[in-house]
This record gives sequence, structure tokens and C-alpha cells, in this order.
Amino acid sequence: MQPHKVVSEKEWLVARKAHLAKEKEFTRVRDELSRQRRELPWVKVDKTYVFDGPRGKETLTELFDGRSQLLVYHFMFGPDWEEGCKSCSLLADHFDGAAVHLAHRDVTLLAVSRAPLPQIEAFKRRVGWRFKWVSSFGSDFNRDYHVSFSKDEMAQGKVSYNYASSEFPSEEAPGASVFYKDAGGDVFHTYSAYARGLDILVGAYNYLDLVPKGRDEDALPFTMAWVRHHDRYDDGHGVERTEPHQPPASSESACCAGKG
Repeated sequence: MQPHKVVSEKEWLVARKAHLAKEKEFTRVRDELSRQRRELPWVKVDKTYVFDGPRGKETLTELFDGRSQLLVYHFMFGPDWEEGCKSCSLLADHFDGAAVHLAHRDVTLLAVSRAPLPQIEAFKRRVGWRFKWVSSFGSDFNRDYHVSFSKDEMAQGKVSYNYASSEFPSEEAPGASVFYKDAGGDVFHTYSAYARGLDILVGAYNYLDLVPKGRDEDALPFTMAWVRHHDRYDDGHGVERTEPHQPPASSESACCAGKG
């Protein structure tokens, strides 16, 4: 770290209160943005999507599990990958603790990937997660919600992701989609977020934003280059700043780079 200004407790308190005013302003702006998000129009989901889950075949409607709100995390795990994306795994490490609380606020939280269910279950056992995770293999779900891309799309150099046409280093992308089911059983797509729009789901980043070094990623070859699966960190928890990006095994693509 660069040398930092050191002051008296009195001077620190003046600076802290000034910053607190900005934090409160940000909180009010964020609350207003969240209110406006809830007022966005919805799209009725008329297409039937079928997933492979722990209980067998399940439709999108059945994934709600008796609740009216469904939050889907689009986890990067392709059909030919040996393990899930490291960056998505960082987010998923926060799911188990949240899922039980969300269930008591009428929200079902789960993950969806294109990897076949046996691959998902094997990886899930390895890292010790309990949250529900289903496979959309053989379904249009990932493509319809713009988190999986064909080889032809990848070959053209640009894909439709995060509401724009841009380059993306992988045939799988991260995202989160929200759905609502009304009393009549109709399902509506209410919201989707991608790229930096997922930051709010990364609890570890929120902790890092509080400490002196922050996220400390400027010198890394790409955002989240420091991230490992939680069972793959070495004892020293060191960051290799020169390590090139490595795609998931058996994949021709890279993991999410967190741009945008």
C-alpha cells in the first residue's frame, strides 16, 4: 500500500462524518433505484421449460416450490466442463446461508446450468453446497435468457449479452433472472441482470470494499483472477498476480471476466 495520511481522532471524526453523509445519500439513491426496479414492466412466460433436478423433471412453474417469487442464478457450467466457474462459485458460496431466509420471504433461490445433472451433483458434493441446482441441458432456457451462446455466435466474435452486442470470452455467461407466479399460475419474467449488475450478490466483495486495500484487483490480469474454488486455495491464501487466465477443464472458453 502507498503511505496513508494519519491524523488525530478529532480530524478523523470530521472526515468520517463527511463521508457518512455521502454514504447516506448513496443508500437513498439505491433504495429509489430498487423501487424503480420493482416497477419495471413484466413479460409473460408462455414457453414451457423443463429442467432436470433432484426430484426428476421439473417445469419452470414447479421450480417456484410453492412460493410466488423465483430468483435464478445462471451458473456458468457448460456440458463439457469438469467443474463450475470459479467466479460463479464465489457467488454460490453465499447461497446456502441466504436461501433459508429468502424462503421465509416468499422467494425460492436456485441455480441453473447447462451441465447435465450428474456433473452438477458431483461438483456440488465436492464443494459441500446444499442449495438447489438444476440442469437446463437440452432446454432453450439459457439461450433465451442470454447466458449461453452457440459456436456460430462465438465464431462471429460478438454475442448478445448484458443488453448489448459485444465480445465475450466464453460460451457460458453469468446472470440472474427473477420470475413471479400469480395466483392463477401464470409466470412472468420481471428482471435479469448480468456482468457488474451481479456485484450486489457477491457478499465477499462487499466486505472487501470496507477494508483499506479494497478489492485490490487493478494489477491483476483480469477481474477475479485471484478467485479459486474454496477447496483450492493454498494454505497461504496467496494471490498469483502473473498467472494467465485458465478456462475450466474440457472447455474451449474462459470463465467470466466480470467486465461491463
